[in-house]
Amino acid sequence: MTTKVFVDGQEGTTGLRIFEYLANRDDVEILRISDAQRKDLDARRDFINRSDITFLCLPDVASRESVSLVDNPSTCIIDASTAFRIDEHWAYGLPELSKAQRERLRTSKRIAVPGCHASAFVLAAQPLVAAGIVPKNTPLTAYSITGYSGGGKKMIAEYEAGAVKLTSPRPYALGLQHKHLPEMKVRSGLDFEPVFTPIVSNFYKGLAVTTFLHPQQLPGQVTPARVHEALADYYAGERFVNVAPLDAASNLDEGFFDVQACNDTNRVDLFVFGNEERIVTVARLDNLGKGASGAAIQCMNLHIGADEGKGL
Repeated sequence: MTTKVFVDGQEGTTGLRIFEYLANRDDVEILRISDAQRKDLDARRDFINRSDITFLCLPDVASRESVSLVDNPSTCIIDASTAFRIDEHWAYGLPELSKAQRERLRTSKRIAVPGCHASAFVLAAQPLVAAGIVPKNTPLTAYSITGYSGGGKKMIAEYEAGAVKLTSPRPYALGLQHKHLPEMKVRSGLDFEPVFTPIVSNFYKGLAVTTFLHPQQLPGQVTPARVHEALADYYAGERFVNVAPLDAASNLDEGFFDVQACNDTNRVDLFVFGNEERIVTVARLDNLGKGASGAAIQCMNLHIGADEGKGL
């Protein structure tokens, strides 16, 4: 059976990447709205309600508007904005989050795709909270370095214009109110939002979130080996989560970490570095893949009963 798919917000970076993932699939019929109709409310309503799956690749306010247009109870909405990521009525689009998460994604008609920074942070932190290694009331600190494609079409154009000021890494969101913070807290099971600073740099895509752990502030004897074992056990058998071997020389390139090594995949690589006094976890992914469009397609596959990795 063919699944009818509509992308509301088809001209954005996430929407265009979704089309790339779907281009060669014979089990999907893409419903394309014309440029003249893209902002026509009645036309969008018609496309949404004719679809089996509608991807929303829109700002928060526009996503909420699109959801209000749904009349067909069979239409599944997969939203890539931040609007519904901590809404208990929406399934969070991270199948690896818990053992029950895949079933919720199969049955829910409302799915919120995680943010790119949040996906990396949550995948590294949540198993440690679940295992009691990191208590829920631990104030964590993390930073992320990411390619400029995460900033959307305007930022991509600025970087590709070649301005000199953009050749060095640029920390941002220094008011410490990044839009991914609520889901980083809620989906990790923490009591507090982390202190988090993202950094955008002069490469197109790729992302790595580093989270700091101080064993002196954690209960019991927390070592890199214990943290690594918890992550490896939690993700055993997961096809899209790779827990790298502890202290393997292959984890680094002559002592340096490659932020872009997951590009063009739907994979997340998790690493543990450190010693008995200081530990960090690093989660690496493609911010346009598992961090956005790839995650959306993975959720669609689960919802329609296709192989989870189809097209990925």
